[in-house]
Amino acid sequence: MPNEPVGTSLPVNGIDLYYETQGSGDPLLLLHGGWGCHDDWAYAGRDQFLPHYQLIAPDARGHGRSTNPQKTINHRQNALDFLALLDHLGIQQCRAIGLSMGGNTLLHMATLQPERIAAMVLVSATMYFPEQARKVMAQVPAENMPQSEWESMRKRHKLGDQQILNLWQQGRALRDSYDDMNFTPPQLAKITASTLIVYGDRDPFYPIEMAVDMHRAIPRSALWIVPNAGHGPIFLTAAAQFAQTSLAFLHTS
Repeated sequence: MPNEPVGTSLPVNGIDLYYETQGSGDPLLLLHGGWGCHDDWAYAGRDQFLPHYQLIAPDARGHGRSTNPQKTINHRQNALDFLALLDHLGIQQCRAIGLSMGGNTLLHMATLQPERIAAMVLVSATMYFPEQARKVMAQVPAENMPQSEWESMRKRHKLGDQQILNLWQQGRALRDSYDDMNFTPPQLAKITASTLIVYGDRDPFYPIEMAVDMHRAIPRSALWIVPNAGHGPIFLTAAAQFAQTSLAFLHTS
């Protein structure tokens, strides 16, 4: 069937990067959030995007089916991985959607090689980690996660329990990361992509003032504040509106 996803792994930058492609048309890169995987987009309106684009959905290093010998999270390195994936696929320019870690990664891609991203949707992304986010990261229990969390993670991440433990440890370690996510307004001003910034007004990690700051810094940007919503307000009952709004933005960008 032409619309069935096709998955494969690409050796790149010292890892095996798993990704799936599905559909036809202009490429749309889908970058999941931390502790997630490519399958998460099934709950965020993936089927609504499919008639319009060829979907490219990778697992970030250390997530899903992608390896990560370094055992660290680095958004800039993720960006280099995904730029190499675009090179491998012969894609000079694409549209993209990134959630949380995926949105942070897109900020790196769109500043490292601005010409590669024609338009993008940033969901719950950030210029830098504010203190309230660092406090949440510091509370990740890692080794003492309840069994229900282990079971949920095992459905996404297929390389064993050590992979899952590494992800939790990496998430906690982000509290001490200052160089990786540290964008200034002049750096964001280099972005040429039309950009839709999506934030929940009750995000426990990032206050909406950060969304406003990004909107002011990115030249061709629009801002959508989702009322009564937290971090990553795009799943399940919110998926249809998210997909509809994103499609309308991407079609006109």
